[in-house]
Amino acid sequence: MAMKKGPTKGSGGKHRNKLRGYGPTPKAEDRVYHKAYRAKKAAERRQMADPRLAAKRRAAKFTSDSDDLVIGRNAVVEALRVGVPAKELYLAARIEHDDRTREIVQLAARQGLHLLEADRLEMDRIARSSNHQGVVLKVQPYQYSSLQELVDRADRKARAMEAAGPEAQIKARPLFIALDGVTDPQNLGAVIRSAAAFGANGVILPERRSASVTAAAWKVSAGAAAHLPVARVVNLTKAIESLKERGYYSVGLDGGGDALVGETGFETDPLVVVLGSEGKGLSRLVREACDSIAGIPISSMVESLNASVAAGISLYAVARARREAAAAVGATK
Repeated sequence: MAMKKGPTKGSGGKHRNKLRGYGPTPKAEDRVYHKAYRAKKAAERRQMADPRLAAKRRAAKFTSDSDDLVIGRNAVVEALRVGVPAKELYLAARIEHDDRTREIVQLAARQGLHLLEADRLEMDRIARSSNHQGVVLKVQPYQYSSLQELVDRADRKARAMEAAGPEAQIKARPLFIALDGVTDPQNLGAVIRSAAAFGANGVILPERRSASVTAAAWKVSAGAAAHLPVARVVNLTKAIESLKERGYYSVGLDGGGDALVGETGFETDPLVVVLGSEGKGLSRLVREACDSIAGIPISSMVESLNASVAAGISLYAVARARREAAAAVGATK
């Protein structure tokens, strides 16, 4: 049979590429040649030029949800006076200066802070409030220590005092204070201040349901947070148990204790004093992990003491017991 010359009719699979489509039709606003595309670009330019949105974008570059901010003239000048570690100082453009703002600028320059000027809209965004008085201080995040670092540092200090005699050795025994459920930063700052005053080696905090070392805590500590290390642990009960394995004893403070503070018999040993919150006290697991529960004798007119007050009393009682034990050792020589 004779074959017909020339192309055959139909594709027959020989020209399949010709059957492929080009996909869905792009939207009109995505076609560069369409007027809808030009209208979209014009709207974007108008939005970028909006001063309110521009201020919001600039403020977002400077701040985040994790930033610790000190807002207001009085608060900022007090923070700079006690040396709260800060990153930048924001001042409102064309601010009316007074004695406080002049001191703020002088202290910030002395501490080497970056001074940034911002308009009113930017200041509102940075402070997340309009009640900033034209001054906002951005504080550096606090650098926590690990529990291992706290213990190693306390042990080195105790070993260094061994050559100074038994009296100095007793006074240098490691002492920590742990907080269980204390959520007020000002209480935390007061505890840090008391711990530094009575020679404690550090403060231990749980990561959850606890105050952090913020600018408010730093100010109340009167600068003690710069010298006294603070550790955060995942589980406070396990942290106490790990310290007990290294020869520490733990005394919890509670109104229904079986002893008085300073009279538990553990004061001259490596010690952890554990405080609960003012309302709930010690949690059950933390209480069970303590070697002794001690109370502070108070009037029946008052139900409980503030956590920072209780910390100061208990730390003083431990310091007094150690002084008395050291004096007794010295008298037997």
